[in-house]
Amino acid sequence: MRKVYSTATLADAHLVVGLLGQEGIAARVFNENAQGGLGEIPFTHAWPEVWLDDESDKERALKVIRQIERPGSDVQVACSACKEINPENFQICWNCGEAIGS
Repeated sequence: MRKVYSTATLADAHLVVGLLGQEGIAARVFNENAQGGLGEIPFTHAWPEVWLDDESDKERALKVIRQIERPGSDVQVACSACKEINPENFQICWNCGEAIGS
């Protein structure tokens, strides 16, 4: 197992695990319940962490993580279902929930 990501929020950790899963990369979240230890341990030690099941997936996983961490751009795309404008890095329309580009 190998740690590839750490974040301040549990939701972000699960988002990363979900995106890795879409790429066929098995990962899991650790420290889901560590917030109760705050005060006894440094706060960054209680942050949720994403760990890979297979260390050989490290480079592919880091590529996925870099894609979601890249700064947003000004490029926008229209949803093919409802025509709502979305930032280009959105995979799902914020308005109707349809996959963008489908």
